[in-house]
Amino acid sequence: MGLTAKGANLVSGEDTTLNEIKKGKIKLVIISQDASDNTKKKFIDKAKFRDIDYVIFSTKFELGKAIGKNERAVIGIKNINLARQIKNLIGGEAFDENESL
Repeated sequence: MGLTAKGANLVSGEDTTLNEIKKGKIKLVIISQDASDNTKKKFIDKAKFRDIDYVIFSTKFELGKAIGKNERAVIGIKNINLARQIKNLIGGEAFDENESL
């Protein structure tokens, strides 16, 4: 994901990701397992409403570390090809927090 961040194909943080979802620029939403229930619900609902794939994966610490930043509860992937590759690597289909990889 670090390469994705360098290429401006990724946004992180709740506000920025939400704005980019509303603009129709996000192809995959990655939500941390330890995000608050409210955050999970908000981003799952937004993703479903806009027919955007999402995964719940890893921790805020690990997501932030993967992109060279502090903790991040939410990451949005803008490039469709990278979104597909990441989704395939971390779990394939969209799933919720009650399912396992």
